[in-house]
Amino acid sequence: MTKPWLRVLAILFAFGLIAAACGDDDDDDGGGDAVATEGALTGVCPDPLIIQTDWWPESEHGAVYNLVGDDYSIDADQKRVSGSLVVDNGAVDTGIDVEVRAGGPAIGFSAPRVQMYTDQSIHLGYSSNDGQVSGINDAPTLAVVAPLEKNPQIVMWDPATYPDIENVQDIGDAGVTVNVFAGGTFPSVFVAQGIWSESQVDPSYDGTPARFISENGNIAQQGFASAEPHNYENVFEEWGRDVAFQLVHDAGFQIYSQPIAIRSDDLEELRPCLEEIVPIIQQSVVDFTNSPDRANGIIIDTVDSFDAGWVYDQSVADFAVETMAELELKGNGPDDTVGNFDIDRVQAVIDAMAEAGMEVPEGLTADQLVTNEFIDESIGF
Repeated sequence: MTKPWLRVLAILFAFGLIAAACGDDDDDDGGGDAVATEGALTGVCPDPLIIQTDWWPESEHGAVYNLVGDDYSIDADQKRVSGSLVVDNGAVDTGIDVEVRAGGPAIGFSAPRVQMYTDQSIHLGYSSNDGQVSGINDAPTLAVVAPLEKNPQIVMWDPATYPDIENVQDIGDAGVTVNVFAGGTFPSVFVAQGIWSESQVDPSYDGTPARFISENGNIAQQGFASAEPHNYENVFEEWGRDVAFQLVHDAGFQIYSQPIAIRSDDLEELRPCLEEIVPIIQQSVVDFTNSPDRANGIIIDTVDSFDAGWVYDQSVADFAVETMAELELKGNGPDDTVGNFDIDRVQAVIDAMAEAGMEVPEGLTADQLVTNEFIDESIGF
């Protein structure tokens, strides 16, 4: 998935509401009650509970970092942060520790699902639906909760250069070159669906803003809604203006992009823990959205301590929180519950990948990738 250029600095070249609207610690609208008592996870979950993310610490991971207590410690060499596993915005200690591990460049760009099979000490890891399909034979995972309701991935363009373009279909109709990472799923799906022609897809994107800026916005490009629009307007001085975009989700390819998963064969062993930790993660999504400052403080401190070239400051964190709320990247599904999966939606992803000619095992079904078994339907915004 695309990450902003600041992320690429980490590899030498190389996604809410406004603060007052988000609410504060006194805002109990939409949740905020602890779903576990003191010591509730002692003897129930592994200690520490190890979670593998898909990138450097960022607000998109806020629900996970919100589980880390104020007694946290940072291992800058191993790119990990650990502390007591807490709920209710840090007020309740569940009795075990949690360790959150950075992904992306921190693990040599290995997919979290692959890392979970390489390092069996990991209990939970981020695993996008399309990645789950691709890895079903070699590294099968079962997603148990979805902190993000919508994929933050976007296709962006310059509204000054293309004032008549409103969506990805218009990009296809206009024949605009679309610069994307090689091997991505959604460009192949869009080509198969006739939205884009294969000739206009350029899979040479390197994550930097260099080409988009040098071509003065004559191309379209993939990005992250919760990062790129802020960076192009406020960070990349050579550009210094807004960009237009459409979510890949709104264009019709609706993966759950950062669900939290287990190794499929670990289901029975982890079942008692999952019964407790999944509702805790659901509530943490709500708590972080309503009161993001504590977890964002941990995220920013962790990034600073890593000192790995990845820069993440308060302005980016604030923008991410605001955008996730505004675009409903975090939110309830089609019901009143946060974190659950729409099984038909997941099946549609599988079917779209198969129709695009990707390697999809015959008979693969959504219930092999996701489960709502551990979801507490009473928790939502």
